[in-house]
Amino acid sequence: MSESDVVIVGAGHNGLVCALLLAKAGLSVHVYEDKNVVGGACRTERPFTKAPALGVSTGAYLLGLMPPELLTKLDVALPLRKRDPHYFLPTTGKEYLLFGQDRDKTRASFLQFFSERDFAAHEAMNAELACLRDDVAPTWLEEPLSIEDTAARHVRPALRRAFVDLCRGTVEDYLDRFGFESDLVKAMYAVTDGFSGLTGGFGTKGTGMNFLVHNMCRLPGSDGTWMIVEGGMGTVTSTFAAACVSLGVTIRTGRKIERIEHQGGQARGVVLDDGTMHRAKVVVCNADPFKMRDLLGGAASLPAEYVARIDGYTKPGTTLKVNLALSALPKFTCAPDDIGQYGPTIHLLPREPDVMTAVKRAYDDAMTGLLPDFPTIEWYVHTTIDGSLRDPQGRHNSALFVQWVPHTLATSSWEVEEERYVKHLLSLCDRFAPGTSDLVVDTFTLTPPKIEAHFGITRGHIHHVDNGFGFADRLPYRTPIAGAYSCSAGTHPGGSVIGCAGHNAAMAVLRDLGLPSATTTNGA
Repeated sequence: MSESDVVIVGAGHNGLVCALLLAKAGLSVHVYEDKNVVGGACRTERPFTKAPALGVSTGAYLLGLMPPELLTKLDVALPLRKRDPHYFLPTTGKEYLLFGQDRDKTRASFLQFFSERDFAAHEAMNAELACLRDDVAPTWLEEPLSIEDTAARHVRPALRRAFVDLCRGTVEDYLDRFGFESDLVKAMYAVTDGFSGLTGGFGTKGTGMNFLVHNMCRLPGSDGTWMIVEGGMGTVTSTFAAACVSLGVTIRTGRKIERIEHQGGQARGVVLDDGTMHRAKVVVCNADPFKMRDLLGGAASLPAEYVARIDGYTKPGTTLKVNLALSALPKFTCAPDDIGQYGPTIHLLPREPDVMTAVKRAYDDAMTGLLPDFPTIEWYVHTTIDGSLRDPQGRHNSALFVQWVPHTLATSSWEVEEERYVKHLLSLCDRFAPGTSDLVVDTFTLTPPKIEAHFGITRGHIHHVDNGFGFADRLPYRTPIAGAYSCSAGTHPGGSVIGCAGHNAAMAVLRDLGLPSATTTNGA
């Protein structure tokens, strides 16, 4: 039998943040992780059989939403690299959109590809989002209020209605407010921030909330766009783990928790799958809400309304990640020379019969269990900015982040269709950059079921819970079992590599224990 003040179930980034903060407060902390490595879906791996020395961020692939105040409080530094330009939208012809921090260059690119009206809409939307980002930022390191109370307390009066409408509404309605002339630029913005990791299309309520979450990047020097971490995303979690160990935290990998032990409504510790008991006055669960529910004993051990709340979050993962090893960089028809197009997010969007019809058809197909002929694709080649992961042969890592695909196929199975579909997706890349398929040395594909198996996330949902649920609508940090807490991405502020859930759960623990260090970075 082991004993400590705190046991944390899962060594994902939120679990490690929570462990670090509780250790800083003087508590003895023990972290158990059932995988053989720390990091959860935030890790760097070398999964390519034919390019074994080539590293890649297999799951999470960019850092954008972690508040700088949190990094200061954790007293850690991360090697971040800026992406500028930010966006590259190629076509199969000679036109393209490439833009970043330089306003004059951005305007010129918009006028060449789109119109003055589109540029004005782009400027107005990003100006409003910058204001909302500033207003909402303090709330990410606090216990959440309702969306409406958040607006009343934190958002400037002129934007309160827009904030509530965005959080409760659709990305389609929000983008339409600004008068974009081109459907293609609207689709680009919707795909990047409204649809990512969420089961929803243009007209789905909740896509607005997801859009807001993904526009909360405040990292220093980022210009509001997500950044590359040198060494891959595993650098984030390995840095946090090292800081934990330096403060005396014990991290044990390859150890699975069988259940969270509780008696009389009070947590007592955890039982491992070998029957070992680890006693603790506090248990914090970094596993997704559905796994945590089962670890707590399920419906038989929890209030019906709490179980119903978790059940209400149930949605399948609809994201496909195709990690690629490339022998060389692809050459785009519209931009055959290197003009900075490889570092940013590369957007591959269908334009036939028109982009809105095609994107809506892709969503409808996925929702009926069919593989879309042309899903929305974000393409990355991060080794053009961070060369540390390239192998001795100079090969590049790359990835296709595909939204949407069905978790379960209606007329076939992923086992049957995966290889064919990956080839099909690469053929779509070939339309924009002929010969891309010939550059692929190896692939490491994560379908929704494989995301579930590889990272241990229920239904392969990369955010645990759709980011369409916001603020107090997400799972509370405290469970109905005293001394048992959640620091999952299913809690406020949402899914991605943010770390606030780990921070806020730790603050809840410290407050409940009556420890004097139970303060947030903004003084709440």
